[in-house]
Amino acid sequence: QVQLVESGGGLVQAGGSLRLSCAASGRTFNTYTMAWFRQAPGKEREFVAADWWSGGRPSYEDSVKGRFTISRDNAKNTVYLQMNSLKPEDTAVYYCAAGRTFARGVNGYTYWGQGTQVTVSS
Repeated sequence: QVQLVESGGGLVQAGGSLRLSCAASGRTFNTYTMAWFRQAPGKEREFVAADWWSGGRPSYEDSVKGRFTISRDNAKNTVYLQMNSLKPEDTAVYYCAAGRTFARGVNGYTYWGQGTQVTVSS
C-alpha cells in the first residue's frame, strides 16, 4: 500500500511558477513510476509528466514540455513538479500517481493522491 499526499498548489499569475510536491509512504518508492496528472473542470483527467521506475528520460505531455520538470528524491520518498511560465490553461487539480507501469494513461496507476488545486490568473 502506498499513500500519496500532494502539496504546493495555489493561485499564481500567468508567467509565474509553482512547485508541487508529493510525499509517498512505504519503503519501495523507487520501484514505482511516479506521475502527475491534472483535471480541469468538465474535462477528463490527463497525463502531465512521468518519471519511470526504471530510470531514463522522463516523459511530458506536449503542452508542458520545456515549462514543467518532474524530479524525484528517493531518500525523501518525494516527487516534485516544477512548473514555470504558467498559463491560464494550466489551471486544474493536479494529482500525483504511482504505479509499476510505463503507461501514460490513468489506468496504469494504482495509487493516487487527493489532488491539489493550481489556479493561474491572466
